[in-house]
Amino acid sequence: MRWLGGQRRRCPWGGAEHRGRKALRRPFALSPVILLLLPVPSRSSASTPPVRSVPLFTIAKSENKNQVQYAIHVDERCAPLGNVPVFAYWRMLEQGPARTEPLLDREQPAYGLYSQSVTAVSGSGGKVRMSLRAVSARPIEIETWRDPKGECQGSATLLIAGIMARLFNVYVKLKWPFGVEYLLLQGWSLDGTQVVREVLHP
Repeated sequence: MRWLGGQRRRCPWGGAEHRGRKALRRPFALSPVILLLLPVPSRSSASTPPVRSVPLFTIAKSENKNQVQYAIHVDERCAPLGNVPVFAYWRMLEQGPARTEPLLDREQPAYGLYSQSVTAVSGSGGKVRMSLRAVSARPIEIETWRDPKGECQGSATLLIAGIMARLFNVYVKLKWPFGVEYLLLQGWSLDGTQVVREVLHP
């Protein structure tokens, strides 16, 4: 399990000088991630489908409210789009509910994907098997489908506390002056009746 440090405020185990205050950031600009999330109109053909994405789960941390959001690109059938459909980006909640930014290259060891592979595609959804770099030994099964209202939905399933559960959040508890005290995996049981939790220590 690798949860690497860094000097950027957004990293969950950043340097001590970044704790306890809000660092100034560059003025917000429309990021490439936002452009990916917006429908893309056709330029050359009316048959070109828009880019759609479905949220899966988040990583939160004790440092501030910002979160890493994991999502999957899907096509008009709600099936995974392309060979690498799962992606991650920052939700900059400290600045506003709609503010986003892409992950930096140096943040990839902490938040990036270790692997992903599309394992099934159908007329109403599909499946992807993936893992995060930080916990590469614990695979995550992604499934997408179309709900009765016609909207695309998705879920991320993995083993939590010995049972399969639908992951919705990984909480990172920081320790002083730097590093990670523990990780808390949180998911819903497959029957939806209870929240399942597991604490992982680095």
